[in-house]
Amino acid sequence: MSGYGIVVKIRRLEREIDELGFRWGNPKHGSWGHNEYDDRVALFPKDDESLPVYSRDAELFNGTIEQLEVWLVGFKAARQYDMLVFGHKHDEVRKRKEQNERNKQLLRKIKEAGVKDEQELAA
Repeated sequence: MSGYGIVVKIRRLEREIDELGFRWGNPKHGSWGHNEYDDRVALFPKDDESLPVYSRDAELFNGTIEQLEVWLVGFKAARQYDMLVFGHKHDEVRKRKEQNERNKQLLRKIKEAGVKDEQELAA
């Protein structure tokens, strides 16, 4: 069963990435000085609901699968540290701030759509 270990690793990483609100894909900005044939991946926000950011195609990580494993360990450790220091209140505050950002983005989209509709009516 050649390669079974890498298949198991990739499936485990896919589950972890999904639970944290990411999706992975090809890096959009090249290999950043590395061999162009390196097996590099990038992390992006999964959708509008998972991580509020200003750009859906923003790369949050760019590297090899081994670097991704290390990055995820650090990411989860940072979240656990926040929970340890600030308790569940910090998680609630983070979720509230994320929802506030989603609300701002939604209002911006509604306003932009309204402006386009007004311009079409005026034409």
